[in-house]
Amino acid sequence: MDETESLDVLINNAGIAYYGLLQDMTFDEWDSVLRTNLTSMFLTCREAIPKMLRNRSGKIINVSSVWGSAGAALESAYSASKGGVDAFTRALAKELAPSNIQVNAIAPGVIDTDMNKHLSPEERSALISEIPADRMGRAEEAAELIFQLAESNSYLTGQVISLNGGWF
Repeated sequence: MDETESLDVLINNAGIAYYGLLQDMTFDEWDSVLRTNLTSMFLTCREAIPKMLRNRSGKIINVSSVWGSAGAALESAYSASKGGVDAFTRALAKELAPSNIQVNAIAPGVIDTDMNKHLSPEERSALISEIPADRMGRAEEAAELIFQLAESNSYLTGQVISLNGGWF
């Protein structure tokens, strides 16, 4: 994109996890999770914001996780990175609101994706039994919510919206 081009919507959806005890995690594994889940969002926003400022409009939508607010055993780095996404979303929304740029996030619960393939059938069943909707979410449902945020009014900003089937 050259400097005369504009940008209407930025969706930050990078995410990797490390599943295991914190004391077994190497610094490189920790750094990889934080760089992928949080630093990448900083870098893309830093590039996108000047283009949105030129038009005095835009939407930034970040994908977080319920673990960003609830925390998850055996997923300390992932939880910390997604908690950072939540705080970043709220702070950046305040920074950009005067320029008519909205920043929001969705915080999915358990979505049936490759990230959950490590779960055994028994673990999946136990997890689903905790979700009031009695199922995992679908990627299409998360995508639909992201699309709705991209089309939403300009007063909705600084929100982290849970998509979790009533779980948290």
